[in-house]
Amino acid sequence: MNISVLGCGRWGSFIAWYLSRQGFRVCSWGDEASKSYRILKETGRNEYVALDEKITLTCNLEQALSHADTVVISISAQGLRGFMKRVTEFPVSDKRFILCMKGIEADTGKRLSEVMTESGISSERIAVWVGPGHIQSFVRGEPNCMVIDSVSDALKKELAEAFKSDLIRFYYGNDLLGTEIGAAAKNVMGIAAGALDVICVPLKGPLMARGAREVARLIKAMGGNELSAYGLAHLGDYETTLFSPYSHNRTYGEMLARGERFEKLAEGVATSGAMRLLGIKYGVELPITEAVFNVCYGGGDDALRCREEIGKLFSRSMKPEIY
Repeated sequence: MNISVLGCGRWGSFIAWYLSRQGFRVCSWGDEASKSYRILKETGRNEYVALDEKITLTCNLEQALSHADTVVISISAQGLRGFMKRVTEFPVSDKRFILCMKGIEADTGKRLSEVMTESGISSERIAVWVGPGHIQSFVRGEPNCMVIDSVSDALKKELAEAFKSDLIRFYYGNDLLGTEIGAAAKNVMGIAAGALDVICVPLKGPLMARGAREVARLIKAMGGNELSAYGLAHLGDYETTLFSPYSHNRTYGEMLARGERFEKLAEGVATSGAMRLLGIKYGVELPITEAVFNVCYGGGDDALRCREEIGKLFSRSMKPEIY
């Protein structure tokens, strides 16, 4: 299997490093103008991994695509549709695509696999690779479990078998919709967790329970299996997102509650808007999502707004725990 990893930021560079260690011929592509590509080009490493000499690093997209029968994409979720316009300028109909990214298109509420099919890629040739684990832990040899999902049973089982190692135990999913929504939504809960780290840490336990229920209701309303919210893609990723010092989304929420600004990418910001859109479309109450959206997109004092939104959650009318 020849693999090209498109995107050489922190997760893309790790995926290239990991798959090369598994014996695959790997090409790592990055945009020539991006800081992450320039650092790898100049030094052969970034703050997370050193690229093995067996990995081909390029900024030539045609070269990367022609190298591969299997293409991994690891870029910002909101940039996927525009990026696929570049990718489909080349012959790619015979390639398999794996999305190593977590998000929902903010303007449309589309899942990322839907963006791929609307870009002309057959759904049978698309898989997603999600679940818990931080690069900093993986490169220290700390193992974790992840999930690969697809509408194609053959594809997801082949990839899970091919990519397994002592470092990552793979499961294959059976609910692509739930896997994608759950993976994206955990970043929204991560922002809420970061705010609670500043305001009221004991509420992170209720956040885990109520957050998973909120996401389960949305998945069910969209036609997926609500149990997917309790799998690796969502609940299984909570420790990594809600508690880890490495989580961008948790750090974003923490700094927001302190009245500070986090300058790196936090996918949960855009995802809160996308989930809010889906909640309205499918008639699902998403109170935590709504609170995160209001905090991220409201005006005025960020720290004060965080406290106000938590207050609103506590003032909601009583209801059964499971509904």
